[in-house]
Amino acid sequence: MNELKSFIKYYRPHIKLLMFTLACAVLLASLDLIFPKVIQIVIDKVIPAKDLKTFYYISVGLIFMYLMRYAVSYCQLYYGNVLGIKIETKMRKELFTHIQKLSFGYFDNNKTGVIMSKLVNDLSGISELANHGPIDLFIAVIRLAGAFALMITLNVKLTLVIFSVLPFMIYFSITQKWKMKMAFGKTRKKIADINSCAEESIGGIRIVKQFNNENYEIDKFEEKNQEFQEAKKETYKTTAVFFSGIHIFMNLMQFIVIFYGGYLILHGELTYGILISFLLYSYRFMEPIRKMMILVQSYQKGMAGYRRFQEMMEITPQIKEVENPIILKEIKGEIQLQDVNFSYKKSSLILNEFNLKIKSGENIAIVGSSGVGKSTISNLIPRFYDIDSGRITIDGTDISKIKLTSLRGNIGIVPQEAFLFGGTIRENISYGKLGAAEEDLVEASKNANIYEFIISLPKGFDTLVGERGVKLSGGQKQRISIARIFLKNPKILILDEATASLDNITEKLIQEALTTLSKNRTTITIAHRLSTIINSDRIVVMDKEGVVETGTHEELLKLEGSYAKLYR
Repeated sequence: MNELKSFIKYYRPHIKLLMFTLACAVLLASLDLIFPKVIQIVIDKVIPAKDLKTFYYISVGLIFMYLMRYAVSYCQLYYGNVLGIKIETKMRKELFTHIQKLSFGYFDNNKTGVIMSKLVNDLSGISELANHGPIDLFIAVIRLAGAFALMITLNVKLTLVIFSVLPFMIYFSITQKWKMKMAFGKTRKKIADINSCAEESIGGIRIVKQFNNENYEIDKFEEKNQEFQEAKKETYKTTAVFFSGIHIFMNLMQFIVIFYGGYLILHGELTYGILISFLLYSYRFMEPIRKMMILVQSYQKGMAGYRRFQEMMEITPQIKEVENPIILKEIKGEIQLQDVNFSYKKSSLILNEFNLKIKSGENIAIVGSSGVGKSTISNLIPRFYDIDSGRITIDGTDISKIKLTSLRGNIGIVPQEAFLFGGTIRENISYGKLGAAEEDLVEASKNANIYEFIISLPKGFDTLVGERGVKLSGGQKQRISIARIFLKNPKILILDEATASLDNITEKLIQEALTTLSKNRTTITIAHRLSTIINSDRIVVMDKEGVVETGTHEELLKLEGSYAKLYR
């Protein structure tokens, strides 16, 4: 019931459209109820009286009513579907907006394919439910109530016998409802698993082919596909039982009309016109029942998707802003980590009572073996994750009190593997500053040592890069991502092993770009290739206990400690 209440609120912005479609539904139901009554009058009164003039008038009237029904039916179907898609679109926007606000921790623990399934497939049944739900229910109630009222004026006995079947039909529907709910929920989960498996395999298609593992991926997909097939078969089984049972009840009603109606005619209690009218009404009566049964199916399907939508919307971002957060203006870029404890999983600490102070404008490098927390630091300063305890400050202000957009707007990150969107080079560089002028784009690309390459392409800045930049080399992608940071122009720069997987020539070009980028900024470089950090103002050496050495390249070599061993 709570689900239904929360679903109904999505009709409020479209109340006029809903009222119009409901008005069409009322008119449609009324016309359907008039037809059988007119037919009964024609058979029982007009034809026996041989009133040709009235017969023609009624015939013309019926043609007009049929045309009117066509127009009303068109409006009800078209605008009803428009109403449904408007609600589905609104929900999809809400869900996508909510996903954008979720923290890294959520994406660490959930596959992209599953998230995509919730965003696309789970809401596909919402449109149908939003349209057919209230309208079909409204039509069904009017038709049933109207048919009962008109039928009982024609013959009480036959009406009561027909309607006596209804409680058994309702009981049957209720008993099948739960089975259908479980089946549709299971199907939704399995299609999400298929999406996840396919997205992962297609996304890594180059690795798949590199290791000749196409058959393995096919087998893995087929396993998920078969699970979906079994879930779908269970859904079909429950719906087959449901609709087959409903058709038995509908046929039973027609049987009652023909045989009990015939019995009443033989005893002089019923006319032929009323019998035909009852047959037409029984059809009109069964049509809303059939629609109500379809509505039960679409309700189960739609609400299964809506429940998953609600579950997603109830996930709260782990990173939360305080009330009235601070907006950074002109910052110097001094960073301090004080007694910081952090773990991705509560069982094992990555940083334990960690301390580090970085002066404004200082260019420092952080080195150490894998797993000591170097990249973790680059994730904590922009507050992609919250620390367990301790304090991180920028210019003395705790980052937990700073507005996230303001904090991250002052930090630029160049990762080891550059991510490009599947648009043009222009769109990818402009991502650093949306709406940037052409001259700014050119200057950023020159500073990143990528301008000459861009203008050598037939379409220049408007060249498509392919999905994730697949049409470009690793070095070209990296330089485009650096141009993006030049355009953003942040005060704090984090270089997370930005040249780790490049050849020497490309590394030289990128290193020159990074040197230019680092000027007049607080720069943190995380590196395995120590040749790239020799000229850093300060090198911080880490192990699992924290900072073990700090100093310039020459100072650390003289110590003959951890850094000297790493360097040699």
